[in-house]
Amino acid sequence: MSTPPARTPSAPSWPRCAHGADPATGSVGCRGIHVPGHTVCLAHLSDPDRTAYLAGLTPGANIDHRGTPSTRRLLTTLLDALRDPATRTPNLGKALFSEAQFSGAVKFDGARFSRFARFDGAQFSGHANFNGARFSGAADFSRTRFSRNAWFGKNPWADPAEFEGTQFSGHVDFSKACFLGRAEFGQAQFSAVNFSQAQFFSAGFGEAQFSSLAGFDLAQFSEEAYFGMTRFSGDVRFNHARFSGDGVFDWAQFSGDVQFGGARFSGTAKFDLARFEGASSLGPMVCASEVRLSGTVFTAPVTLEIAAQKVICERTRWESTATIRLRYAAVDLNHAVPSAPVAVTAYPVPFTYLGNPPIDESLLAGATGVRVASVQGVDAAHLVLTDTDLTDCLFSGAFHLDQLRLEGRTAFASTPTGWHYHGIWPAHWTRRRTLAEEHHWRAQIARQPVLPPGETPPPGQWRTGPHHPDTALTSDPEDVAALYRQIRKAFEDGKNEPGAADFYYGECEMRRHDRTGTPKGERRLLWGYWLLSGYGLRASRATGWLLAAMSLTVLLLVGFGLPTRDPDPATTGTLRGSKISLNTSTPAPALHGDWDQRMTWERVEKGTRVAVNSVIFRSSGQNLTTAGTYIEMASRLLEPTLLALAVLAIRGRIKR
Repeated sequence: MSTPPARTPSAPSWPRCAHGADPATGSVGCRGIHVPGHTVCLAHLSDPDRTAYLAGLTPGANIDHRGTPSTRRLLTTLLDALRDPATRTPNLGKALFSEAQFSGAVKFDGARFSRFARFDGAQFSGHANFNGARFSGAADFSRTRFSRNAWFGKNPWADPAEFEGTQFSGHVDFSKACFLGRAEFGQAQFSAVNFSQAQFFSAGFGEAQFSSLAGFDLAQFSEEAYFGMTRFSGDVRFNHARFSGDGVFDWAQFSGDVQFGGARFSGTAKFDLARFEGASSLGPMVCASEVRLSGTVFTAPVTLEIAAQKVICERTRWESTATIRLRYAAVDLNHAVPSAPVAVTAYPVPFTYLGNPPIDESLLAGATGVRVASVQGVDAAHLVLTDTDLTDCLFSGAFHLDQLRLEGRTAFASTPTGWHYHGIWPAHWTRRRTLAEEHHWRAQIARQPVLPPGETPPPGQWRTGPHHPDTALTSDPEDVAALYRQIRKAFEDGKNEPGAADFYYGECEMRRHDRTGTPKGERRLLWGYWLLSGYGLRASRATGWLLAAMSLTVLLLVGFGLPTRDPDPATTGTLRGSKISLNTSTPAPALHGDWDQRMTWERVEKGTRVAVNSVIFRSSGQNLTTAGTYIEMASRLLEPTLLALAVLAIRGRIKR
């Protein structure tokens, strides 16, 4: 297969020099624009004509040398003709160098461009030095090629600077440059670049490629900094960078090490769908709003240190271990994909970086604790939550919740406080830890009003859910019971059975209210279990019922079970010859007298003795009436059961 012939460059839109053109081959020759008053470009102008042209230039003059090939010597003579006698620096007005070709080293350092400057499509085969150059108008370097090193350090750019599609084959230095207009580096290609301490009003690096080190240490971005779909093949450094607007890194690819130590975002830090292949850490960084990591992929073990209002990790994928240290943040792990253990930890003190003083967190206010908003759809077998607040965390749809590890001080939502009315009867909710899904269901059946976004209900009400009051999208008791069961097992497997007690209580509560998955008889049994002892977890309730039962037993015994007096046995005998037969009989205990004769302290003491002995399955030895015998039998059956429930509840709270 033959190789297709190379395409011949088309003629430019300006009148060209055409030096060396060959009609036979289609070559257009020199593309340089005509020098005013001549038919050739500056490079091919005769020496006398060139001298005359340069002599006619004054500082601040407009020049147009588009497409012109320029050597170091030729450019030097041109800039000398434009040099300001007072400052000894070149002063250019409108400068047009589009598609110009610069061979050898080029020195525009200190030059002043009073109007716009165009270098679009130009080629620099040697070093290009623009250090200290001042661009008062727009500067266009789009599609420019720098074959060697280029310096733009300390440059003030008053108007937009265009570097879209520019290729930097060598090292390029923009350190301490100041871009007061928009800086556009879209689709630019960098070998190694240094933007340390640069200042950007608005910067765009969309689809740019950085082949080697990309340094943005101490850079300042006044508005949005856009790095969408950018490829960083080498290391990238944003240490102590300042983003006054949003920092957008969506779809970016980071192949090397990534450093954002001490970076501050006054807006949102967006890393959606980015890919980190060689990053061992991300941060520590401070963000006044959100850090978005939705769809982001981390292929290597990584440590994330973030202080922000929100951290969104929806569908984030960790292909190796990860440690996420957070401050102030509400983290959303909705449908995240951890392939190895991922630990989310509330960091107790301000972050530090490389032994420096603590990072400034003045962008943030409020409590420094970490709140988990959702683990829906997450394989919790790989998840460890330490010192986190799960008050509003959604667990529905998570996998292997029974293997979730909860370390440190974990907070859950509590039941509403204060008194409420159950029909006409006043009541209050037992204090216990609850799941957000139970709050949402109870708020729905209580028909609580929809609250404005971000507003929490009063402490005497249940918390409404994100889909309140939609019954189809709100978990029902059967679903919530399963969640309680799995989390209870997670606590028990962690040898924290007292901590699991509230979740067993919640599971039983949901089963008691479940009218679809729990049979009616079982619900009634659970209702009795709840009424007598709070599912074997409320010692005070069981003890209260025990004391009530004993008091009732005493009252019944005093009223009906104790005889008026203990019966006296009677002995009768029969003499038959020399034999005497004796027969002793005891009359049945009888109860006589009115109520005022029955209600005496002596009878109360006897009834109390019978009731106390009944609790421990002992007979008091007290003579009882027939009714009293049945009363004692009933108390010996019921009261030990209540005592056992009280002991079980106490044991459940202290067992380890």
